[in-house]
Amino acid sequence: MKIITILRKNILFLYLIGTLGFLVSCSDDGGLNVYSVQDDKKLGKQLDDQIKSNPDEYRLYYRNPAANYIQEIVNTIIQSPKIKYRTIFEYKAQIIYNDSVINAFCTPGGYVYVYTGLMKFLENEATLAGVLGHEVAHAERRHATKRMTKAYGLSVILGAVLGKNPSSIEQIGANLFNGLYLMYNSREDEYEADEYSFKYLQSTKWYPGAIQFFFDKIKKNEQSNFLALLLRSHPYSQNRWDKIEEMLKDNNIPAPTESNLFSKDYQEIIKTLP
Repeated sequence: MKIITILRKNILFLYLIGTLGFLVSCSDDGGLNVYSVQDDKKLGKQLDDQIKSNPDEYRLYYRNPAANYIQEIVNTIIQSPKIKYRTIFEYKAQIIYNDSVINAFCTPGGYVYVYTGLMKFLENEATLAGVLGHEVAHAERRHATKRMTKAYGLSVILGAVLGKNPSSIEQIGANLFNGLYLMYNSREDEYEADEYSFKYLQSTKWYPGAIQFFFDKIKKNEQSNFLALLLRSHPYSQNRWDKIEEMLKDNNIPAPTESNLFSKDYQEIIKTLP
């Protein structure tokens, strides 16, 4: 009830009212979205505040050098010419200290979170950059608010705004923070995020196909319980590996070496984690 009250006062009413300020159309990111880019930014800030207010579940790890390390990777990724919202979205990277969770997620507006369990699961910097690029792509392609638009429908959203169906505010509010509902991606969202991560990394020092190493480890451990959350929020299929392989061939990308994987540097950073 507390969460619903907070949402009613501080989040949903603000965003739902905002939908009346513009005509609903297909966004320039592709797909129907009744939310504006500014709505994404505001929603991300509210989610970040909610995460910070729940340290028992989300224990943020601020110590250097690891915290600065992932921020620098994100800072480099968003310099890609393919990034549209670098001056609008926050693109703040944060570490959640939980070794039992292999996952990362990004809220609307570019707040990126990486679990220590994921960082220790990976073996080189380029793979982490590929995962972070994937999360940045979820924000850039505005997947979360598009899914909200699709899930609830225009009639439900506008009904809540106009007071015709006020109980729908509670419905949306109850689901919004239920396991960070917004971060549960469709397979189509995953394909698009993989594609754009590859494109972002093409202008960096990292091997753009390194996320394949992550997929290889998922496949090897997909029956393990510790990957359950990852596979719920980021559905995996062999097609994702295949699509990266196709992009590598289409762009004539040579096989990776230590010079664009940075395994040794990465292992030094991992040693600094608790």
